[in-house]
Amino acid sequence: MKTVVKKLIVKYNDRTVGYLVEFENSKIAFQYESEWIDNGFSISPLSLPLSSKVFINNKDTFSGLYGVFSDSLPDGWGELLVSRMLSKKGINYSKLPPLVKLTLISNNGLGALTYEPTQALIQSMQNCDLDELARDANLVLCDDSYSQDFDFDALYALGGSSGGARPKAHIKDGAEHWIVKFPTSTDPQDIGLQEYLANQLAKDCGIAVNEFKLFSSKNCVGYFGAKRFDIKNGKRIHMVSLSSLLETTHRIPNLDYQHLFQLIQRISVNQSDLYEGFSRMCFNVLFGNRDDHGKNFAFIYDDAKRGYRLSPAYDTTKTPRKKEHEMTVNGSGIPSDLDLLEVAKRMKLSRVECEKILSKLKEILFT
Repeated sequence: MKTVVKKLIVKYNDRTVGYLVEFENSKIAFQYESEWIDNGFSISPLSLPLSSKVFINNKDTFSGLYGVFSDSLPDGWGELLVSRMLSKKGINYSKLPPLVKLTLISNNGLGALTYEPTQALIQSMQNCDLDELARDANLVLCDDSYSQDFDFDALYALGGSSGGARPKAHIKDGAEHWIVKFPTSTDPQDIGLQEYLANQLAKDCGIAVNEFKLFSSKNCVGYFGAKRFDIKNGKRIHMVSLSSLLETTHRIPNLDYQHLFQLIQRISVNQSDLYEGFSRMCFNVLFGNRDDHGKNFAFIYDDAKRGYRLSPAYDTTKTPRKKEHEMTVNGSGIPSDLDLLEVAKRMKLSRVECEKILSKLKEILFT
């Protein structure tokens, strides 16, 4: 594979969006294609407005990339698989330039942006045994895979574009695309059921949860699966995370829920998303989902409405080991009801409506 790539074409459902170019001092420039400026949309409204300007991100947060492109790259589990795959070829993934990393993304990459030329290491696969994948994933996590006989290529093909800490596989179930999660060695064996029940509670609370189900297993009660909302009827849907829109990393807890509401006010075509955001904030606090960092919130582009809206809720789990929320509420990592309502007040939301939401959630969660 090539370890030096100086230019990439950025595409969206086979349309050219623009170009990424590396120039002197390893700086990376982006420029929209002129036809996209006439007929497309901003792929990152705050940082990359539609313009013929050459954009250069001088921050080193994403190694010179803008956050929207960094979102395309795997992290956590996916990054581990890519690193393992390349290490077999004598290549250190961590030392590859950003543009080279983008060429490694397969068709299973999250979101709608794709990059050419591509150097996908393995083509995507469809047939899989979830129990076998779960076993093999655990071997990789325990660093015991080198002494075992198993199909690492299949594991990589199905999970190499993933994010998050837990092992995952991107599969097709009928015509639909799903992300299936597997337990780690430190997780209880019913972790899939726990996440399923957490999502059901969120749904009962009226939150717009991503479609989910429990995939059957011979070894446990089942694997939690979330339907991909970035693919619909075979078409990719553009999405970008909260942290990337704000050009900050989710690895540093430097955001407050107020940032989410400010962004909704600024870019969402559905201002009802403000109350949806309030519901999610309250649910996370009351339920104990403290893994609420900036990459666990996203916006998707709605072609019909020609604008962004809050994506369905995802990664809804209870995190008892975390002492504080990743994203503060009114500056507090252990927020109270008063903090929740203070954020609503600052965002000029109806106090009556917000108190109704808070009461409804408490009734469902605590009775």
